[in-house]
Amino acid sequence: VCRSNKSPWVCLTCSSVHCGRYVNGHAKKHYEDAQIPMTNHKKTEKQEKVQHTVCMDCSSYSTYCYRCDDFVVNDTKLGLVQKVREHLQNLENSAFTSDRHRKRKLLENSSLNNKLLKVNGSTTALCATGLRNLGNTCFMNAILQSLSNIQQFCCYFKELPAVELRNGKTAGRRTYHTRSQGDNNVSLVEEFRKTLCALWQGSQTAFSPESLFYVVWKIMPNFRGYQQQDAHEFMRYLLDHLHLELQGGFNGVSRSVILQENSNLSASNKCCINGASTVVTAIFGGILQNEVNCLICGTESRKFDPFLDLSLDIPSQFRNKRTKNQESGPMCTLRDCLRSFTDLEELDETELYMCHKCKKKQKSTKKFWIQKLPKVLCLHLKRFHWTAYLRNKVDTYVEFPLRGLDMKCYLLEPENSGPESCLYDLVAVVVHHGSGVGSGHYTAYAAHEGRWFHFNDSTVTLTDEDTVGKAKAYILFYVERQAKPGAEKL
Repeated sequence: VCRSNKSPWVCLTCSSVHCGRYVNGHAKKHYEDAQIPMTNHKKTEKQEKVQHTVCMDCSSYSTYCYRCDDFVVNDTKLGLVQKVREHLQNLENSAFTSDRHRKRKLLENSSLNNKLLKVNGSTTALCATGLRNLGNTCFMNAILQSLSNIQQFCCYFKELPAVELRNGKTAGRRTYHTRSQGDNNVSLVEEFRKTLCALWQGSQTAFSPESLFYVVWKIMPNFRGYQQQDAHEFMRYLLDHLHLELQGGFNGVSRSVILQENSNLSASNKCCINGASTVVTAIFGGILQNEVNCLICGTESRKFDPFLDLSLDIPSQFRNKRTKNQESGPMCTLRDCLRSFTDLEELDETELYMCHKCKKKQKSTKKFWIQKLPKVLCLHLKRFHWTAYLRNKVDTYVEFPLRGLDMKCYLLEPENSGPESCLYDLVAVVVHHGSGVGSGHYTAYAAHEGRWFHFNDSTVTLTDEDTVGKAKAYILFYVERQAKPGAEKL
């Protein structure tokens, strides 16, 4: 209908192909148009069959039912869905082989293709690789693309030795995993490594991370199924499980080859969270000082808490949606969110502090200081909050710097930091499009070798800094700026 070649979905009733819900939604319209009007008599089995309710994503081969509004993991008794998958895969493979030379010539000759860049006067092909959506897995894709552009973190995994966990019968064969499969011999680190290696090679336009998603299902029960998930929650689970597995022997898999002795990160940069230090804590780990003061006797209590990311509230004065007739108020900035996080606050009645001197719960104040900044500062903006029985989204735009985020004023001992060690430059942004945490769509912006890219599942496009700066950020990844040689002498 719209001649789009993005996200094609094929109807399993009539084989017509339409675009998916994140393009123009013609696949859903096809289903709606094919509905039989309800009559007083019961629908016959024949009428039931022509309603075009089930379709398949031609990219990920996942099956979706519009009547159930959910992805389908089972098959028919005759295995017809699997036959369609195999047929589509054969078509894809033959088309890829026959058209590879033609596409290469097209890339070389086309000056309008957005996958071509001008670098130092010469034209080079865009080597970015997208991630196929396996059924509402955009939350995972956005996080994976962001992490893949954090060079020190990504390079560590890519340099790990491969661990082949599959036997000879299944090696190299494309499999479609379901929840009923009982294979416990899985490694999150290994599948994460394979996924990172597949990105930025330029050998394909999109990679299907189904093996990684299968491991996620096995070891993170919260993310089973095909419903939309919270990208920040997934990132925390992913980093925590990578950290656990890198310490060795997680989930029954021996990981002696990737223990700490293989890491060339210096001991001074390690932050210990739940056991021995790993690349996860060495890159993302920081330390907070939590300072609580009793308002009755003045007793001060200090506690040090390690963190992998900071969750920041958007101050309440910026949350109200303004109508067209109202004058626009002050713009919310990332500094406002950081200040709200670190400012002194009085705890309410539900958070009374147990004072050891008074021997009972008392009113108190709380303040956060950052004792140690991480190499990569991950900032999560709390856009989802509970009101009564609903979880609403705060859609406020928060202005954030692309370069030179100065964290010195939030440090416990700023005088002990170097001139460049508190400055951070943006490397990736995760954006949530939509109104609710259980719906909508996630995309990511990330910088790679000085250029900004927009990652929207399978589609990767070049973009510019102005576009990135206008995004309504959900998660921000900042990399510590490296001090230039001789800068301390200035």
